[in-house]
Amino acid sequence: MSRDATDLALDALELDISPEGTPRNPILVVPLDVWAGESTERIARVAEALAGSLRLSIGVLRGPASPSLVPLLRALTLTLAEDAGTSPMIVDHPDPDAAVEHLTAAVWRNPQASVALGRLLRQTTVPDTTAGLGAEAAVYSMLLAGREFERWLAERGGPKPVRFPDRALVRVDRDADVLSVVLDHPERRNALSSPLREQLLEALRLAELDDSIDRVLLRGAGPVFCSGGDLDEFGTAVDVVAAYQVRLERAPWRIIDRLRDRVCARVHGACIGAGIEMTAFAGQLIAAPDTYFRLPEIEMGLVPGAGGTISVPRRIGRWRAAWMMLTGDRVDTATALRWKLIDGIEENAVG
Repeated sequence: MSRDATDLALDALELDISPEGTPRNPILVVPLDVWAGESTERIARVAEALAGSLRLSIGVLRGPASPSLVPLLRALTLTLAEDAGTSPMIVDHPDPDAAVEHLTAAVWRNPQASVALGRLLRQTTVPDTTAGLGAEAAVYSMLLAGREFERWLAERGGPKPVRFPDRALVRVDRDADVLSVVLDHPERRNALSSPLREQLLEALRLAELDDSIDRVLLRGAGPVFCSGGDLDEFGTAVDVVAAYQVRLERAPWRIIDRLRDRVCARVHGACIGAGIEMTAFAGQLIAAPDTYFRLPEIEMGLVPGAGGTISVPRRIGRWRAAWMMLTGDRVDTATALRWKLIDGIEENAVG
């Protein structure tokens, strides 16, 4: 066996943290092709070590993914290759080396949040939605007190007052057994503010309590479906424990998950952060051709906090979810359909 592979197994997986708490080596790049001829037993041991490491482990594959490599693919944070084939564990990119550089630069901007996300995604890929949401809410709330979020907030200028219109921010209409729920704050690109979240929660509770409602149609008014959390509210939480409890108890996405077989979400334009996180729980997710998806929370020193670490991996796998979350890159509808993030592409009537 090569010296590099032996080093990987023995001492390259420990996260080195500075006295200030900043990871000094958040990323480990693993060339996978050299492992194709190694023994099953040794691959299994290294895969177990990779899965237990706090470091973000990025595989690079230049040849085909042989069956012997599957334990490593499964254990890594993600793998980059020119051709992913049908494997959800591989992110296809025309230039894997450039993709590694891009990912590395994104992680180094906020290494604490990035490392926290890598470990969180290994905890939230579970059947128990409540357990996953609890883990996500805990990490999100912890990062609200972190230096990376503090820096982002200071650069942005802190929280700002928001003026809300004198009307409901969520429109609810019923036609026979169909309940139409429309995010209706286009002036703010349907950002998930606290008032909008509360009204959405109440609308979904209505559907949950009324057995005669067979179908829930979730849409957005205006040019975009949802631009994510309302950034002007960021930084208003003064008690991270309370933030954790609110994020769990006042979560509309919990009800979307419980009603998933009855919920169809039709999205268009920007579908960012909470916009894709909560709709990924829906049993059917249809996107207009102009839709794009982004998960930008790492840029803020945070992790997705609207159920995205549970809902998105359920659709596209933990590995491609890690790529979306760590880089914050846009995903277009064609890629989203190929990855199965969405169930179809159709022209959507705006709510």
